[in-house]
Amino acid sequence: MLVLRSLLFNVLFYLNLVVWLIVAAMPALLLPKRMLLAVAVAWAHSSLWLMKVVAGTEYEIVGRENIPSGGMIVASKHQSFLETFALVTVFHDPVFILKRELTWIPLFGWCLIKMRMIPVDRGGKARALAQVTKRAKTELRENGRQLLIFPEGTRRAPGAPPAYKFGVAHIYGELGLPCVPVALNSGLYWPRRKFLRRPGTIRIEILPPIAPGLDKAVFHALLQERIETTSDRLLALGRAELAALGLDPLATTADTPRQQS
Repeated sequence: MLVLRSLLFNVLFYLNLVVWLIVAAMPALLLPKRMLLAVAVAWAHSSLWLMKVVAGTEYEIVGRENIPSGGMIVASKHQSFLETFALVTVFHDPVFILKRELTWIPLFGWCLIKMRMIPVDRGGKARALAQVTKRAKTELRENGRQLLIFPEGTRRAPGAPPAYKFGVAHIYGELGLPCVPVALNSGLYWPRRKFLRRPGTIRIEILPPIAPGLDKAVFHALLQERIETTSDRLLALGRAELAALGLDPLATTADTPRQQS
């Protein structure tokens, strides 16, 4: 049953994406950016509804009261594809840093460009970071948007040792804006590189913002500590839930989970 429900969800998820792109996003390309963002939010809600109804996977987002007003950096743990669209439903004008190759995809890439997402050439290193920072300053300081960034750069298996890049600290230091950490346990239910979707409740927790002005190295360590400590707690809750459902709580975790302090 788990396999069948997962298979059905995946088919409907991507079919739903295609329908939204053709029926709603394509016409919205001719309208102001806010209309295309509204389409993205509606698609995200529809996908989360499908996940609940078909796969039996619910989600819970707490800590919305911790979101400050104005421009900010949102630094999120990254374990699955889910957070890339679930967080769009929380912040009113989000902007992502993403690999530039995504903007080359017909229609989908055009939508990313229209919403003024920030493409990055991953091979550009220092030059690419400077370009991203310049674009981020415009979008956050002048337009009051929220920069959604995954500090580890890619999805990590639940329990894997953290691998935070220093780029987020550089952006934090250059922008002089608060940073909102986000912890989660989505990888237990929507594991990376697997089609299985496990029943239960994905938990996403928005933590109190880190004020601007800290030394970059101090900020980097503090951000990692806050996200990892809360994510470990959420992982423990998720594993207990999966075990109660008769599912293997370690099936989607890293091969060598880190030791708990």
